[in-house]
Amino acid sequence: MRIISGKHKSKRIQAPKNLPVRPTTDMAKEALFNILNNLYYFNEVAVLDLFSGSGNISYEFTSRGTEQITAVDAHYECIKFINKTSSELDSNINAVKSDVFKYLEKTNAKFDVIFADPPYEFEIQLFENIVDLIFENEILSDGGILVIEHSKQTDLSNHKHFSYSKKYGGNMFSFFEFESE
Repeated sequence: MRIISGKHKSKRIQAPKNLPVRPTTDMAKEALFNILNNLYYFNEVAVLDLFSGSGNISYEFTSRGTEQITAVDAHYECIKFINKTSSELDSNINAVKSDVFKYLEKTNAKFDVIFADPPYEFEIQLFENIVDLIFENEILSDGGILVIEHSKQTDLSNHKHFSYSKKYGGNMFSFFEFESE
């Protein structure tokens, strides 16, 4: 994987083979960040990266100037790799080893951008539980956006906070926001 833009543009990051990860493709990541770039100033947002795996999305945010990044993953080796890479990039990604659902139930923090990349084989109810926990626990800031990456076979468009989706190859990004008044 490589960082697409920012101060670490074109830097390649090689995750260890033993990590249980499926990094977002460069094409899909570039498209996602083009969308986000039109919505936010990256140096002004707080980001939550759920099911962060290798930290691919977090590194892209830090490269673009985001200073408040929390990366959550349940696997110790993923957290260890994120901490190591964050140090090499001279960034301050806050890597948290936790089950994502437990983290969402307990956190009091608020974030402007929340990105979740759960396992593609999740049941639809688990995807919806992520959205529900984020909105019910008010983890998303006003004007914030939740982005969930999933396979094109998963349809999240029936959720009340669903806004729109974009397809890139076999990947889909579904966007969720507070309902407009």
